[in-house]
Amino acid sequence: MNLKTVILCGGEGTRLRELTEVQPKPMVEVGGKPILWHIMSGYAAHGFTDFILCLGYKGQMIKRFFLDYQAVNRDLAVTLGRSPQVEFLGPEPAENWRVTLADTGARSLTGTRLKKAWPYLGRETFALTYGDGVSDVDLTAALAFHRREGRLATITGVRPPGRFGEIENEGSKVVSFWEKPAASGGLINGGFFFFEPDFKRYLPPENEDEMLEQGPLHRCVADGQLSVYAHEGFWQCMDTPRDWQYLENLWAGGQAPWKTWP
Repeated sequence: MNLKTVILCGGEGTRLRELTEVQPKPMVEVGGKPILWHIMSGYAAHGFTDFILCLGYKGQMIKRFFLDYQAVNRDLAVTLGRSPQVEFLGPEPAENWRVTLADTGARSLTGTRLKKAWPYLGRETFALTYGDGVSDVDLTAALAFHRREGRLATITGVRPPGRFGEIENEGSKVVSFWEKPAASGGLINGGFFFFEPDFKRYLPPENEDEMLEQGPLHRCVADGQLSVYAHEGFWQCMDTPRDWQYLENLWAGGQAPWKTWP
């Protein structure tokens, strides 16, 4: 089943300001392609090709990228005159994706962005991730785990250095969740979530703006409804120029573990 995948693309990327001053962070290129394209390609490798992008800061640039995708990536013939026409030539792009581009507010927090995109989700299980992190996580296995555990939400736990949301778990069940603690070597929030439709009850109340990682996930944990899927492989976010350079170097050297597509 081709589940919908929500990607949070609205933040300003302030720690990457030298690259995000003129573009949103998901459009920062790694190996000549936006990191957003890398993330989507990773999902598509597992059959997830129906995307909902939650736009905010400079979101019009992400809209333009997809509106112009055929023109930029294919040869074309343009007929000028009174009835101008554009004919695309050559093979079609390999990316057979459906992309919903949802404006979710210039400064909305992540929980509010998800709530604003909710009308596009329907009543099915869906995936969610951030627009700035790549991984070789087995999404097919993570989805199977989510369904097996039977809770309303599953988070992927990874083990890089501290500064991210840390997870305390008893087996697969999350019993507490802290955002950006001191480093301790435990599992941290790597993103790559799966949610059931009933997770909606944990989203911010009307006229309140909340981080997904705070109010909604904390309420979910309190009800015993959050599972953690432990991923011991590659994971890297792109928060700083150093992170970006690291990903660039891996790609340039042909050693990008997150490239799970042909």
